[in-house]
Amino acid sequence: MTIRALAQELYQCMKRIEELEKDLAALPLDHPRRTALEKALAEAKKERDQLKGALEGAKS
Repeated sequence: MTIRALAQELYQCMKRIEELEKDLAALPLDHPRRTALEKALAEAKKERDQLKGALEGAKS
């Protein structure tokens, strides 16, 4: 994957994280959908970290 493609993927992932955090903040603590959002947020952050690592590796 090219550096540009990695950067675009990273940007999209960061936008998704922002959306998930916004949605999560809007839900009450006892909302049943909260657990699913927390899981999706954790997965998105993991993907972001992997993309950052791949981007750093591609720059070297």
